[in-house]
Amino acid sequence: MSALKQGHLPDLKLGCIADDFTGATDLANNLVRSGMRVVQTIGVPTSPLAAGVDAVVVALKSRTLPAAEAIAQSLEALRWLQAQGAQQIYFKYCSTFDSTPEGNIGPVTEALMDALHTDFTIATPAFPDNGRTVFKGYLFAGHVLLNESGMQNHPLTPMTDPNLVRVMQAQTRRKVGLIDYKTVAQGEAAIHERIAALRAEGVGVAVVDATSNDDLHRLGPALKGMPLLTAGSGVAIGLPANFGLQPSAQASQLPAAKGLQAVVSGSCSVATNAQVAHFKANGQPALAIHPGSLMHGQSNAVVQQVLAWAAPLLKDGPLLVYSTAEPEAVKAAQAQLGVAEAGALVEHALAAVARGLVDLGVQQLVVAGGETSGACVQALGIAQLQIGPQIDPGVPWCHAPSPNGGVHITLKSGNFGSEDFFTNAFKVLA
Repeated sequence: MSALKQGHLPDLKLGCIADDFTGATDLANNLVRSGMRVVQTIGVPTSPLAAGVDAVVVALKSRTLPAAEAIAQSLEALRWLQAQGAQQIYFKYCSTFDSTPEGNIGPVTEALMDALHTDFTIATPAFPDNGRTVFKGYLFAGHVLLNESGMQNHPLTPMTDPNLVRVMQAQTRRKVGLIDYKTVAQGEAAIHERIAALRAEGVGVAVVDATSNDDLHRLGPALKGMPLLTAGSGVAIGLPANFGLQPSAQASQLPAAKGLQAVVSGSCSVATNAQVAHFKANGQPALAIHPGSLMHGQSNAVVQQVLAWAAPLLKDGPLLVYSTAEPEAVKAAQAQLGVAEAGALVEHALAAVARGLVDLGVQQLVVAGGETSGACVQALGIAQLQIGPQIDPGVPWCHAPSPNGGVHITLKSGNFGSEDFFTNAFKVLA
């Protein structure tokens, strides 16, 4: 059966598979800012596209799943995108290359390459607007190497090696090579020449240097027609022009915001810890959830206590519910509960809090942390997001339609955002 008979709309240019929900909105944000009409779906849809768009971002919660499950979900997303007529596939992962030697970036990349019958792709998490740059194959976060940025303490995917060629090679059977900054600086022809040389050497995946947006714009034309791209969200800024698209202000318009305001934060990153501290220092109401309090079936009771605390405060402005903690506190909770159980307890509790806050009238919701965002979106039953204006690089406001007028929501990667993000977000929406 042809894709047209399955109901696809023929103008779908880019089909994207994101390994977490904040990363999906990060990617969708960059595409919208570059002129693409974008729909983000939560999970793999069960029906064809209902409206013409330039790109679809399928948001999965696969970053920390066992590799086999991540592969299965990614291939399901690929099949759906192919049925919609997607001309190019983009596998999106975090700009800090969150993964372990077991995956999931390498295994998913290989599975997508096999399914698309392609022997070559690129890999680069570079996102200079957010301080993520790649130089000689090494990933920097701000002014330091990745393994000095705080990511070495990540509770699920600690990143202790900044050399992406080594990191990727540990995860894939294919040979991994490098397209370095000197080649990228020379532009499309030089990049094509380097790709040809790497393929002749048997390289299947090439890490690409990029230290500025200019590098990403030079890289973009060289990726035209490549069946599969794997990257963070930065590469997206150089792709819409390949399809003849230019930036458009109309692409980011959302319905008018209304309702109460709240923040739910589960990330333990350095950036989010600073954002929590800033919010509290401003004297705004904040309540912490400690993993230990959720043990022995106490989660529902804790959630009800949190909502009882929040109910009388919401009318006075945004409030914060958080499990964000310093690395030592996270490790202590993991030692007591186990890594997986500690994470799951907190995610489920925060998701229940988010659902309860919306029931209390919250219609402007900030969620911090990739795993937390995935849990909250699923708890709220959100199936699709319209992408709106950017708050900080990589973090847009979105709108989830519903019979009661919908919810404005932003899904913030733990590592993203300025120190005043939680308060500034609501000013941007206003």
